[in-house]
Amino acid sequence: MSDRDLAGLTPHELQNQASWDADSDAYQERHGADLADSGGVAWGTTQIPESELRVLGDVADKDVLELGCGAAQWSIGLARLGARPVGIDLSERQLEHARRLQEAAGVSFPLLHASAENVPLPDASFDIVFCDHGAMTFADPYRTVPEAARLLRSGGLFAFNHHTPIEAIAWPLDGDRVTDRFVVPYFGMHRVDDGETTTFQLPYGEWIRLFHANGFEVLDLLELQPAEGAGSSYRDGEELAWARRWPAEEIWRVRKR
Repeated sequence: MSDRDLAGLTPHELQNQASWDADSDAYQERHGADLADSGGVAWGTTQIPESELRVLGDVADKDVLELGCGAAQWSIGLARLGARPVGIDLSERQLEHARRLQEAAGVSFPLLHASAENVPLPDASFDIVFCDHGAMTFADPYRTVPEAARLLRSGGLFAFNHHTPIEAIAWPLDGDRVTDRFVVPYFGMHRVDDGETTTFQLPYGEWIRLFHANGFEVLDLLELQPAEGAGSSYRDGEELAWARRWPAEEIWRVRKR
């Protein structure tokens, strides 16, 4: 699959691509060991096992697309469970790490250098579309949710983990950590540009309306709470304590009608 023409990318896609290409090596150095220890098949910043949450269910013989796969630790783990994964990422440097890890794991599946907002694959190609942060944090949901609906077969599962709207409104736009008070307007949430990356978030009601408008029924919303004593390469002790009081991450599970 050839790379998507960069002239076709939006400004926020170009910004996020450049940021991730620049940070990928450092990111894998910071977090790669944690992701390896979990075998890749675990959710969020404290790596809660999929075997505990059962978000995706039985993936054996399923066609699975990972949006914003990074170094594809998740997809590698799913391949070992019998899935037929495809990984897509906007960062070529992240995909270079994915190819390295594929070779080390002795597995092979397609890796596409493209945007989750415009996936170069046919309609109804997958049983499951998912991501753990990834594209559902850094891509516009008004484009990714319709793409997920297009790519899924009837009855297919769309599941993704991301930061919660609650955390978003408690995180100052010019701050480096979440606070214990609301400091950002809830109504009208959509995009946040910090000068390096653009991230996206919606109010809860808007997520539900967006799912329904694209033919999804909501199955579940899992609000993740770190266990006492859980560690994280993503969060320090103060941030973990916050996430035990208020939900910092959540997983949506929706099904294509």
